[in-house]
Amino acid sequence: QVQLVESGGGLVQPGGSLRLSCAASGFTFNNYGMKWYRQAPGKERELVAHITSGGVTTRYADSVKGRFTISRDNAKKTVYLQMDTLKFEDTAVYYCNGFLNGVDYWGKGTLVTVSS
Repeated sequence: QVQLVESGGGLVQPGGSLRLSCAASGFTFNNYGMKWYRQAPGKERELVAHITSGGVTTRYADSVKGRFTISRDNAKKTVYLQMDTLKFEDTAVYYCNGFLNGVDYWGKGTLVTVSS
């Protein structure tokens, strides 16, 4: 059974940091590229960050570039999103996604709220 389980969300003040984790099971994690998406209230889901299967290449949305860092530990079958200098507009549900050759797996999301 394929599972992606996100954790690490919560309430944080502007300028603060959070680290999201996504634990994978039920598929060959090492073969899959991984992405973090987010969906803010009333908005469409947007791609935040992407990392290739080997972890060599990463890409970021312009809105988070320089503040967020995606990484992965293939031995632990986990992908991370380090979020620094958080802003009000980073408030959203963050979703983990695994993709390979047209196959997509999704987690259920973790809520990040940036508020003073």
